[in-house]
Amino acid sequence: MNRNARFDEAWQAGLSVAERVAGTGWDVLLVRDLLGRLSLVIDDREDGNAGDEGALTSLKEEFTEATRPFTGKTPVQRALSMFAAEVLLDSPDVTVIAERPPGGGTGRLSLLERTVVGADWLRPPHADGAAENRRVALYGFKGGVGRSTATTVLARHLADQGRCVLVVDLDLESPGVSGLLQEPGQLPDFGVVDHLVEAAVGGGDDLDLVCRSSVLPMSGNGEVWLAPAGGRPREGYEFLAKLNRIYSDLPPAADGSGPRTFAERLDAAITACEDQVARLSRRPDVVLLDSRAGIHDIAAVTITQLSGLALLFAVDNPGTWAGYGMLFDQWRRTGSAARVRERLRLVAAMMPAVGSEERLHVLRDNAQEQFGLLYDDEEGVDFDAFNPPLEDENAPHAPIPIYFSNELVGLDPALDRDWIALPHIANAYGAFLGRVERLMPEARTESA
Repeated sequence: MNRNARFDEAWQAGLSVAERVAGTGWDVLLVRDLLGRLSLVIDDREDGNAGDEGALTSLKEEFTEATRPFTGKTPVQRALSMFAAEVLLDSPDVTVIAERPPGGGTGRLSLLERTVVGADWLRPPHADGAAENRRVALYGFKGGVGRSTATTVLARHLADQGRCVLVVDLDLESPGVSGLLQEPGQLPDFGVVDHLVEAAVGGGDDLDLVCRSSVLPMSGNGEVWLAPAGGRPREGYEFLAKLNRIYSDLPPAADGSGPRTFAERLDAAITACEDQVARLSRRPDVVLLDSRAGIHDIAAVTITQLSGLALLFAVDNPGTWAGYGMLFDQWRRTGSAARVRERLRLVAAMMPAVGSEERLHVLRDNAQEQFGLLYDDEEGVDFDAFNPPLEDENAPHAPIPIYFSNELVGLDPALDRDWIALPHIANAYGAFLGRVERLMPEARTESA
């Protein structure tokens, strides 16, 4: 007797059966539920006949044998036999991995992951729009790489160029950049978490969400605004109770409006912050989204759905590359690679100044190996293929360096509010600021 399949083996076996059924002409959907159990749905809503019962029974037996113990309670289902097949077949989370060719012959093959955490890594990126183009995500797979400090330095630099900058602290469970931009007692009454909670029940329109940074030394007419994760600490203000209630998608509302995903809710919160800055001063030219580290829906939403540029922070070690390789492979397998790769740029964090050129070349080589998961495989001469060469400084894998400085060790921005103007900050971040500034959208004119 064969042993039961492991989680990954069951998925590959179920996918193999699904591919074979699609090859006979049927549109099929492979579903994996919260426990990893698999079911195969045959979409016969148009054609009406998915074969005789004997063939269907044989398919169920084959699918069950291949996927146990990760077999769904109903291993194989016909759409016409289901009460509400459209809930699965027309779900916005369905990923099509093989389309039906114009002439027919084979069917469409689609996947649906029913997950709790990380669902948004699987959802398709939004099409670029005006809002997304001015939003920049700053993300690191692992924490402790200086992401929030870099966000602060970048915000101040862009403001010195005359831009209006909004920084949104999306590290909701461990806010960091807020403390670098504003004194706790001067924060607005509410933050991003408050908007997510209030808007879920139809409120949120009158929340005080942003404040202008009063601690950054700046020159010129630029501005830095902050939308903190939470509001000003005070008696009766509960942050953790709200945090526990924000991440879920919402069902259709009583007024008939459709379901709202967490991505749509977070987008609405950021838009509310942008609109508030526009009312108090002017429309932000750049919105910096300081995301949290790790595999979390906030990071997934920020990178794939809410920003036009994503700065991925990395240090050259096996843990970093294993993490990014896992994410890139997921995008490749779900067909999202082509839609997300050109908005990515690698930031080489904490680079030692001694021997930096050689170290950057090594990091670039390692980065290209991982980013290659997102690039096209070149076969012959294909001028439309996206596969930038190793030396291309504009490629996603080309590292943008932030140099490590001993003077940064032990630095406490709360005690030294002039830290950002110190000479060693310019030395550490100069190359980073110059490269990233060239990627920014043009500043708005007063009439825009």
